[in-house]
Amino acid sequence: MFRHTEVKADILILGKALSGGAYPVSAVLANNNIMNVIKPGNHGSTFGGNPVAAAVGMAALEVIKDEKLAENAQELGELFRAELQKFIDTSNIVNGVRGKGLLNAILINDSEDSETAWNICIALRDNGLLAKPTHGNIIRFAPPLVMTKEQLLDCVTIITKTLKQFEK
Repeated sequence: MFRHTEVKADILILGKALSGGAYPVSAVLANNNIMNVIKPGNHGSTFGGNPVAAAVGMAALEVIKDEKLAENAQELGELFRAELQKFIDTSNIVNGVRGKGLLNAILINDSEDSETAWNICIALRDNGLLAKPTHGNIIRFAPPLVMTKEQLLDCVTIITKTLKQFEK
């Protein structure tokens, strides 16, 4: 007979930029409820245990910790959303801003089928800032973790200047 017991399990999967772009590195962080399930020999990976990847990943994590990049991302992300919200409060082109840390998005006031978000991204590019449209009417912003407050505010200026060109 199976007896269900509720177990709290936390897991975080990291990849892509974990090595700072120097080498392909990914990782799984989990609490003991998850990690104690996997025993030596139960799981394998093509690149698992790669000493170069491990050294690069460890060095990158040290930089993230020493330079307080997670804290910087949290602080700058809050600033980004607050500054854009000031524009959104008087805008008819943007419905909202959302995100966590430095990974943020704005929702364009148009249908998913429109090309408005794409056209805004082209205008942003022409004004000196790269962004990616996604889901038709959402524009994603994913700056580097080493971004400074001054750089972020410059970006907000470019974004708001560009969005004003699309006001209806």
